[in-house]
Amino acid sequence: MDTRRLILVLIFTFSSFMLWENWQKYNQPKPVTEAVTANVAGTGAPKPTANLQAPGAAASVVPATATVPSAETFSISTDLVKATISAQGGDLVRLELLKYKEHDNKDKTFVLLDAKHQYFAQSGLIGEGLPTHRSTFKRVEGPSELAEGANELKVRLEAVGQNGVKATKILTFKRGSYLIDVAWEIANGSDKPVAAHAYFQLQRDDVAPEGETKMVSTFTGPAVYTDADKYQKVSYEDIAKDKAKFTKTADNGWLAMVQHYFVTALVPQDKTQREFYMRKAEGTNAFQAGLIVPVGEIAPGAKGDAAVSFFAGPQEQAALKQIAPGLELVVDYGWLTVVAAPIFWALQAIHSLVGNWGWAIVVLTIIIKAIFFPLSAASYKSMAKMRILTPRLTQLKERFGDDKQRLNQEMMKMYQTEKVNPLGGCLPIVIQIPVFISLYWVLLGAVEMRDAPWILWIKDLASADPYYILPVIMMASMFVQTKLNPTPPDPIQAKVMMAMPLIFGFMFFWFPAGLVLYWVVNNVLSIAQQWQITRMIEKGGKAANDAKA
Repeated sequence: MDTRRLILVLIFTFSSFMLWENWQKYNQPKPVTEAVTANVAGTGAPKPTANLQAPGAAASVVPATATVPSAETFSISTDLVKATISAQGGDLVRLELLKYKEHDNKDKTFVLLDAKHQYFAQSGLIGEGLPTHRSTFKRVEGPSELAEGANELKVRLEAVGQNGVKATKILTFKRGSYLIDVAWEIANGSDKPVAAHAYFQLQRDDVAPEGETKMVSTFTGPAVYTDADKYQKVSYEDIAKDKAKFTKTADNGWLAMVQHYFVTALVPQDKTQREFYMRKAEGTNAFQAGLIVPVGEIAPGAKGDAAVSFFAGPQEQAALKQIAPGLELVVDYGWLTVVAAPIFWALQAIHSLVGNWGWAIVVLTIIIKAIFFPLSAASYKSMAKMRILTPRLTQLKERFGDDKQRLNQEMMKMYQTEKVNPLGGCLPIVIQIPVFISLYWVLLGAVEMRDAPWILWIKDLASADPYYILPVIMMASMFVQTKLNPTPPDPIQAKVMMAMPLIFGFMFFWFPAGLVLYWVVNNVLSIAQQWQITRMIEKGGKAANDAKA
């Protein structure tokens, strides 16, 4: 295998990777464009299965409809979020993350929960006469902003059920945290015992977030984690076809709604029995994923409660690990996690020293290049030897071009005589491909790159270079690398190889700047190493020829 075949192998590998990614994107459920309001509720309260129901539980189900009347809303502000809460169900219908900006408009605050995507956090109670996320609540008077010096802000909403049963929903916002405690208190003022369940659900449409990446699609949809079955992603298409496979019941784990860079997750208390469910909301393109927890039987005059922790924020792995086991897995690197996770750890460690994510990428690229130096050196030595043999290969082709068998025999004979391994330039590169793809996913998925500046014109490593300077530099570096490689004897192949930098460079115009920075640094280091090795090999070859002469 000569150098041109090596290049074709690399092109085929990268192209296959990109085609697979775009095939995934193409096969995602198609978005449905329709006007919606913040009051789309989809189906009503879920019904727990028999294995979760307490004796005598009244598992009533609210009839399914597409829309409900509008309700009043009010806003709550902390140091990190601004939340809009609806009197209908006490649902979170809008959530702004104050530390983050919109991808395409840096003048606007990023909104995670909103009506545009029918993305709401809902909860309610299951039981005869108990309020659901469709019921109307009344807010108990209280502050709407986190007071200076205070660590938390509580919002209480009350609903009076039938027969004197009173339900209160309590939302607790915390300073410096994207974690919100969602709790239910039930006071049984009737003369009969009440058996109830509480449900907590996330509703979202099937449209991927706008503007995060134009070249590669990332997973958008619900996911479940349990100790037994670990991380399970579920596609919207499987939910719509009632073919979704995930853990249904457990006494541990969490449920999340995942999108690029951000996540919402419901985390019940440990050892609490829970039942996971997913369904498509009727009359809309929205989907609901949630969990049900038992409240237990509440005697007359007694109280019962249920609570979960609700996380809504960025996919910062260190923070996610502290919330629940396995929650950091929403930053999904797929089958390359075993390689990508250490790479991200190293990137974080370097950032803690240099204080800039752009320079952290540069340093990490240098370190990876140094680790693979022996493999790269072997590859470049093989290429340099092939470069020396190129004129002789051209002569052989001219002499035996009409006799392919004789041509191959003469080529193999020359390889043996000159002690050149035609596979020597390919295998070292193939071994490094999993590491390069893992680093690609790390840079693509890390929310830390979002709005992170490097130098001068690069203000956001997660967005494309606004002036296309880095892609142009990368094209130039690829052109230099091509010139350092052996020239294919076939003129048509030579022209194709020279066109490759333009083709790949054009693709990188829309890649995040952090990814292009990595490729530029890697190419520059490769050029320096390849030039030095080629110079040494050619100098040695010239000396040997002079000695023979």
